[in-house]
Amino acid sequence: MFGSVHVTLAAGSLGGRVMARLEELAALTDEPGALTRLYLSPAHRRAADSLIGWFRELGVAASIDAIGNVVARYEAATSGAPALIIGSHIDTVRNAGKYDGNLGVAAGLVAVEELARRGERLPFAIEIVAFGDEEGVRFPVTLSGSRALAGAFDPTSLDQRDEDGVTLREALIAFGCDPDGIAAIARRPADVLGFLEVHIEQGPVLETERLPVGIVTAINGATRLAVEMRGVAGHAGTVPMALRRDALACAAEGLVAVEELARGDEGLVATVGRIEARPGAVNVIPGEVRFTIDLRSPDDARRRAAVARIRERLAAIAAARDVALDIATTHEAGACACDPAIIAQVEQAVVRHGLRPLRLASGAGHDTMAVAALCPVGMLFVRCAGGVSHSPAEKITAADADVAMRVLLDTIRHFRPVRAD
Repeated sequence: MFGSVHVTLAAGSLGGRVMARLEELAALTDEPGALTRLYLSPAHRRAADSLIGWFRELGVAASIDAIGNVVARYEAATSGAPALIIGSHIDTVRNAGKYDGNLGVAAGLVAVEELARRGERLPFAIEIVAFGDEEGVRFPVTLSGSRALAGAFDPTSLDQRDEDGVTLREALIAFGCDPDGIAAIARRPADVLGFLEVHIEQGPVLETERLPVGIVTAINGATRLAVEMRGVAGHAGTVPMALRRDALACAAEGLVAVEELARGDEGLVATVGRIEARPGAVNVIPGEVRFTIDLRSPDDARRRAAVARIRERLAAIAAARDVALDIATTHEAGACACDPAIIAQVEQAVVRHGLRPLRLASGAGHDTMAVAALCPVGMLFVRCAGGVSHSPAEKITAADADVAMRVLLDTIRHFRPVRAD
């Protein structure tokens, strides 16, 4: 029933228009020769002002709110109707790619542009929100804009400082925002019908499946552990192997155990991203090792059970080698399930365009997680080359952007509110 999709892009196609906006946004950077646009930086301000200008050219009201989000509203056939929100973020990591976050904002802009061009007004309003702090690079907080929209912003975050000692409060004021007005931007659930985010997959599944888009079912919950193993440092030439309490050899066995556990559970991923051995000399047996474990799953119960198994396995390995063990939990975030009705509506739009629908979970975090506290949420993933993200090598095609735009517009036009309130 589902065939291959061949898209011939004419000048001014939906995908071409999205890619053109992405190129314009990519030029707005704080670091010459690389795309670096941190929250509340001069480049963030230029990107925000550009978006506002593009929306106003369409006759769509747009402004910057108290937390630095750009908010635009395309009014419904009846003024004041509840809104379907479409959004993502325009901040980046350092030396970023062009598409992470920015794709979702550009897609929302082009969707409204297309509706305005055709004179289409829907029974509900459409709001486009460009969040400014999804990456959490500048300040030790993240999702500030989406949390504020959902009414879940923690005011104590305003005292957090960047590496130059500037507080979030000070940065907001310098940006032209009013920190005291953040609470007022929280939306009432009755005014919001749902939230949709278009985002690159940041993984290789769609490319492997030879599909341009996929329907997100959930965003993985995550647990991060800091592990410390303490043995005894000693001379590399004088301590017999049978008498050693080598912390690094113990850690190596533990790392293999973590990988084996994750490989044995299809719904789980585990990563040891950092390891440090001390004293770190070529001729000294390591006496102390520290490493991290990042464990993710769309199923919180499965993730918690895996954490328990990892703790038990590492404890057994350390005991067998007479090595002391400490494990601390440094981060815990629950999984975010997308709304079943929105999943179904996005899937129906995919099918109407002759595509095989593929449901998949997101291993990365998104603003959608925070907005889920406010309203039903859904996501559409777009294929990215090699699954590469957070890198200048990040890449999508105009053809895939075009498919994503057509699916997004179809979803919008057929959108049925999940709840009446």
